[in-house]
Amino acid sequence: METLLPLSNGIEALPQFLTSLAIGLLIGLERERNPSAKAGLRTFALVALLGTLTAMLSSKSDSPWLLVAGLCIVGATIIAAYLSSPSEENDPGTTTVVALLLCYGLGALVWYGQSKLAVMLAIGTTTLLYFKPELRGMTQRLTRRDLVSILQFSVLTFVILPILPDQNYGPYDAFNPHHAWMMVVLISGLSLAGYIALHWTGHRYGAPLLGFLGGLVSSTATTLVYARHSKTSDSMARLSAVVILIASQVVLIRLTVLSAVVSPDVLAKLLPVMGLGLMLGLAATLYDWRKLHTSSDLPMPKTSNPTEIHAALGFGLLYVVVLLCAAWLSDLAGNKGLYAVALVSGLTDVDAITLSSLRLFSLDKLSGDQAVSAIAIAFLSNMTFKFGVVIFIGGMPLAKHVAAGFAAMAAGVGLGLLFL
Repeated sequence: METLLPLSNGIEALPQFLTSLAIGLLIGLERERNPSAKAGLRTFALVALLGTLTAMLSSKSDSPWLLVAGLCIVGATIIAAYLSSPSEENDPGTTTVVALLLCYGLGALVWYGQSKLAVMLAIGTTTLLYFKPELRGMTQRLTRRDLVSILQFSVLTFVILPILPDQNYGPYDAFNPHHAWMMVVLISGLSLAGYIALHWTGHRYGAPLLGFLGGLVSSTATTLVYARHSKTSDSMARLSAVVILIASQVVLIRLTVLSAVVSPDVLAKLLPVMGLGLMLGLAATLYDWRKLHTSSDLPMPKTSNPTEIHAALGFGLLYVVVLLCAAWLSDLAGNKGLYAVALVSGLTDVDAITLSSLRLFSLDKLSGDQAVSAIAIAFLSNMTFKFGVVIFIGGMPLAKHVAAGFAAMAAGVGLGLLFL
C-alpha cells in the first residue's frame, strides 16, 4: 500500500512573517511622523518582511551571502534616495538608514527563532526614535561636570574593575580586591544617579524630591546643609525638617537595595526591619508635611562628586578596614565585637558596614540575624549622629520638628529587630 507524504505549502512560516510585519509597522509608524524621513510605514514593513524572506531563502539554500546581499541592497537603496532628493531640513537621514538596516536585521532574527528578542529590540528602537527631543534636551543639559562624573564612573567600572584579581586574601579570607572594588562601583553608581538627578532638577520639584535625591547621594550632607538654612524662618525650619526626614528614610531604601543586589538571601530578615522603620517614618513625615503652608525656595545640598578617584579610593579603603575589623572582632568577641564596629563606623558611613556585614554573611562568617542586627545598629548610630548635627547646627526649633520622625524610624527599626 502506497504511503502518501504530507505536502508542505509554506503556511507554517506565516507566524514569523506576521511578526516581522508587526515589527516593521511599529518602527515605521514612528518614522511616518517625521516629514524629513524618506521611509515610512510601508517601507519599514516591507523591509522587515524582506529580512525574514531573505533569511528563509538563505537557510533553505544554505547560502548566507543572500542575507548579506539583501542588507547591502537595502542600505544602498535608502542612501540613494537621500542623495537623489535631499531633505529641505538638511537632514542627512542617517537615523532612518540605520533604523531600516536594523529593521531588516530584526526580520531576519525572527526567522532564526528569536521572535521575542526581535520584538523587544523593536520596541526599544521605536522608543529611542520617538523620544529624540527629550534625549537631545537631556544631552544639552549635561554640564562639563556631569560628563566628567560619567567618564570617571566609566573608568571605575570598565578600566579598574576588570584588572583586579578575583581572589581572597588576608586574614579570614575576607579581602577580595575585585569584590571590594565592585562595592565601590555599586555605591558610586547609586550615588552618581542621585548626584546628576539632583543637579538636573534643582529645587523645582520641592522638598520630597530634594530629600529623596539628597538621601541617594548623602543623607548626612543633606542634613548638614538644611540644618544651616533652617534658622532663616519657621517655615524654612519645617521645610528643612521634611527634607532631612525624607533623606534619612531613603537610607532605609538604599540599604535594602544594596542587600538585594549583594546578598538576596538576607532580604527575608532585613525587609521587616527596614520596612517598619520606613512606614513609621513616612507617617511622621506626612504629618509634618501637611502642616506646611508655604513653598519657600529650598537651597541645593552641597554634595561632592561620588565618582572622583580619591572619593572612590577613600570608600574602598574604609570598606576594607571595616570588613577586616568586623571579621576580627566578630571572631574575637562574637556579636559584641561586630556590633561595636557597626556602632562606630555607622556614625559617618552606613554603606561600609552594611556591605561588610553582607560580605561576611556570604562567607558564612555571620548569620543572617547578626548581619541584619549590625546593619540596623549602624543605621541607628548614623541617625543619632545626624540628630546631633540638627541640634548643634539647626538649633532646638529644627530638632523639635525632626525628633518625632527620627523617633518613629528608630522605633520601627527596633521593633523589626524583635522579630528576628
